[in-house]
Amino acid sequence: MSERADELRQDARFRALRLIEANPHITQRELADALGISLGATHYMLRALVGRGLIKAGRFASAKNKSAYMYLLTSRGFSEKSVLAGRFLARKRAEYEALKREIEELGAELRVGEELGD
Repeated sequence: MSERADELRQDARFRALRLIEANPHITQRELADALGISLGATHYMLRALVGRGLIKAGRFASAKNKSAYMYLLTSRGFSEKSVLAGRFLARKRAEYEALKREIEELGAELRVGEELGD
C-alpha cells in the first residue's frame, strides 16, 4: 500500500471517528455522504472500527426504525482519534507550509515579470 493511500485511509478513519463522536445516531448512508465514500466502503470501515475495538455498535430501543444503530467511541477509539488528529494536523501544517512557499515563489515570479514588462 502506498503512503498516500495509507494517509487517505487514516484521514477517513479520523473523520469517521469525529462524526460518530459528534452524532452517535448517524446512519451509514449519512456517514458515507459526509466522508464521500460508497455505502459499501462505509459498512466495511464500520466493521473494521468495531473489530479493532474503536467503536461499539448497537441497536437502540427508542428508535422509530428498529434496524437503526447507535455508534459509540470506546476509550480505545478516543485514543486512536487523538493519535490520528495529531497526524492529520502535522500533515495539514506541512501542506500549508508547502503551499505558502509556492504562493510566495509565484508572487516573486509575477513581480519579476511585471518589472521586465515595464
